[in-house]
Amino acid sequence: MKEETKVTKRRSALKIMGSLIGLVKPLLHIMLAAILLGTLGYLCAIFLTILAGQVIMHGILTGAVKLGVPIQNMWLIETPVKTIITVMIVIAVLRGILHYVEQYCNHFIAFKLLAIIRHKVFAALRKLCPAKLEGRDKGNLISIITTDIELLEVFYAHTISPIAIATLTSLIMVFFIGSYHWAAGLFALAAYLIVGVVIPMWNGKRGSQKGMEFRTNFGELNSFVLDSLRGLDETIQYGQGEQRKEQMSERSRNLAKMQELLSKMEGAQRSLTNMVILLASFGMLALTISLYGKSEMGFEGILTCTIAMMGSFGPVVALSSLSNNLNQTLASGERVLTLLEEKPLVEEIPGDVETAEEESVNWSFTGAEAKNVTFAYENETILDHYSLKLQPGKITGIHGASGSGKSTLLKLLMRFWDVQDGSVAVDGADVREIPTRHLRDMESYVTQETHLFHDSIANNIALAKPGASREEIMEAAKKASIHDFIMTLPKGYDTEVGELGDTLSGGEKQRIGIARAFLHDAPMILMDEPTSNLDSLNEGIILKSLKESARKKTIVLVSHRVSTMNVADVVYEMENGRIS
Repeated sequence: MKEETKVTKRRSALKIMGSLIGLVKPLLHIMLAAILLGTLGYLCAIFLTILAGQVIMHGILTGAVKLGVPIQNMWLIETPVKTIITVMIVIAVLRGILHYVEQYCNHFIAFKLLAIIRHKVFAALRKLCPAKLEGRDKGNLISIITTDIELLEVFYAHTISPIAIATLTSLIMVFFIGSYHWAAGLFALAAYLIVGVVIPMWNGKRGSQKGMEFRTNFGELNSFVLDSLRGLDETIQYGQGEQRKEQMSERSRNLAKMQELLSKMEGAQRSLTNMVILLASFGMLALTISLYGKSEMGFEGILTCTIAMMGSFGPVVALSSLSNNLNQTLASGERVLTLLEEKPLVEEIPGDVETAEEESVNWSFTGAEAKNVTFAYENETILDHYSLKLQPGKITGIHGASGSGKSTLLKLLMRFWDVQDGSVAVDGADVREIPTRHLRDMESYVTQETHLFHDSIANNIALAKPGASREEIMEAAKKASIHDFIMTLPKGYDTEVGELGDTLSGGEKQRIGIARAFLHDAPMILMDEPTSNLDSLNEGIILKSLKESARKKTIVLVSHRVSTMNVADVVYEMENGRIS
């Protein structure tokens, strides 16, 4: 059931398209220009064919008049062939210019909007994290940010304008053909509706679910490949390479089968469209001949209406072809919109951070407190009526086994999650009422696993304080016992770390994380297993630095190591969400 929910669309194609079109508002004037130019361009192409037929008909009608055949539009005979050919040349040149400018406008809108959507997606991810993104499938998120957003280029550059252009062009052609006879106009309208509306809707309805499944499975394959690359060492060590390769091949084969099915649907749609166009063209010929036989249409109307019918399917054929890729495009749009509309579990509190000058005047940090806190991840209770007071200027140690709720407490102090019952206060105020930026400035948080960006060591440390000087960075590194190691590297602080920090050991990454905390210089430092990857010598240096900093800081030290607790002023034992 869970899998079905994951790949099923929550809204119709029209609603998805409506939501995506809503993002065009800032560029609406360019979109309208593209529609106008596109319509004029198609009309040039259609009437180029019609005028070519008029040149041929000019000679036929000239002879027909001599024979006394009734002619509806005498201007064809009165207009010199040279004039018609000149108009054709002008129209042909205009067609090329109009098409180029229309495509330029559409692609300008598309790429501009893709940049806007990416910004919106990154902003949404920032608001959702960490609570909503913890344990989330990262490969699928990467797929949304990259391929799904890229596919929206098809919608913005090749869908919105073509729909409007096909509608306007078809209406103009209905009136043009209808000027010869209302029945011919209605026949043309029916043909346009079948090719441009009925067939795409039929194709879209039968392929929409398959399109969503394809995009979802594509994202899952990305996740599997990413997971395989990250676990390459373990795969080789335990001889699971062949098994992993077979699993990847199986997923690729399943994806290929889906792609083949979508391609077959596309082929069937194209065949049906071509058949309808052929039948409509012959149908118009038969209808006009019938009207001519009843003396309800002139002889030139037969050729003009038939040529107009045959040459005017371009816009609606482009519209019909959209349904082939539109299923995947709309599935991508659904995934992007769902992410943008997702509500965070923890809403950020807006508000400016106080300036350093304001903070320094009659201000002192008063510590933090948890009062009767109850917290659960879904149905698993982690903290049950838990209370703890953290004294300012003290190192508070929290010792306990894994899974006892130590890390959860720190996340609640950071307000990564909100409590279900009770309250968490920092500096005398409930964290749910403190502006988020101010709360983050009051706390430094060292996690169990330090993430390093593919950048220099200096920039990785400076993440905690944008614009920090090299001296400040080095001082923080010394406190974290990582300065001497950095200086042994060929480029020192300018040394690039590999992706995910793979060029550094676990202990070195951990010390960089601790250096960030020292550089951030917040009044409260939360440290989750800060020395778990360190040897006793480096642990001693860092704990000494913490002890020296404790006179001005409130420090919470979470660890399962007894040796780490030796530096704490007070130690609490935690077991099953309870303090002793």
